[in-house]
Amino acid sequence: MPAPVPGARLHWPDDFGTRFTIFVDTEEEFDWGAPLSSDADGTRHMAALPAVHARFAAAGVPLAYLVDYPIATSPLAIDVLREVMQDGRSAIGTQLHPWVNPPHREEVNGFNSFTGNLPIGLQRAKLTALTDAVERAFGRRPLVYRAGRYGIGPETPALLAELGYRIDSSMRSAYDYSAEGGPDFLAVPNHAFRLGELIELPFTTVFTGRLRRGGAGLHRSLGRFPHGIGIASRLGMLSRVSLTPEDMPLDEAREAIRVAVGEGLRLLNFAFHSPSVEPGHTPYVRTEADLAAFLRWWDEVLALLDRLGVRAASVDQIVAATCGPA
Repeated sequence: MPAPVPGARLHWPDDFGTRFTIFVDTEEEFDWGAPLSSDADGTRHMAALPAVHARFAAAGVPLAYLVDYPIATSPLAIDVLREVMQDGRSAIGTQLHPWVNPPHREEVNGFNSFTGNLPIGLQRAKLTALTDAVERAFGRRPLVYRAGRYGIGPETPALLAELGYRIDSSMRSAYDYSAEGGPDFLAVPNHAFRLGELIELPFTTVFTGRLRRGGAGLHRSLGRFPHGIGIASRLGMLSRVSLTPEDMPLDEAREAIRVAVGEGLRLLNFAFHSPSVEPGHTPYVRTEADLAAFLRWWDEVLALLDRLGVRAASVDQIVAATCGPA
């Protein structure tokens, strides 16, 4: 993915301040170490979601649930999401996992798991099926989208605009999935920018350490040496930190937040996967102890954001600040 064109950077209104979002990749349960399967569509973890959601609601923090097709068609998941949406601020968006999203016309494999690699007609059909399923389930057209596995393609922005979307969050700043057939986001910044008719809100990645100015280029170079990335991180030279509790240590996340705010980033975009709310579904939360650490991570991060004066932003607030009335 190329860097944004000159002039595309979004300039937030003065009264917007510095904000943060939390996007939840709300998806089926599957074995992360096994080949992808169109039959892996369990949603039982959603029964554990209300208790976790309540912790955010008590802190006044809305969540944006980016639901994929198995979630949008699961009676359990629909009931749970309708319940948590009663906080009045959280939102439902979409996330497309093509291997479990009809119509099923492609071979299920790694390359085709990046939606942007599919023929445009099949992309449109899958995205339409997902969008319509979400509207049927929740009574409102979704405004925000994320491609599963960050698999955005050249046609994605126009397809989303056709269906009434306002925001895309499919880009993961400073990550490169090209070795798997996916996009390369090394040139994508953290700041929001205009992408055709949409607003792009990249999933935030912050470089910390004494050599952080070297950024994605230096991080890639270190990866060419055995254990280079790990050694640089342990020595406090360079760490790449995504704003998520999943595989990102709390101390590193807190430092990344301080760096991002200090450098003037106006919107920090956090994320996690919904199956992490129950042990046993993701590599990040295998045990009850892992779940306790996951929840503590959020408690500490939200407390830091509050001390720094960084306020939560809902999807509706972002749309109003960037696109006008929905």
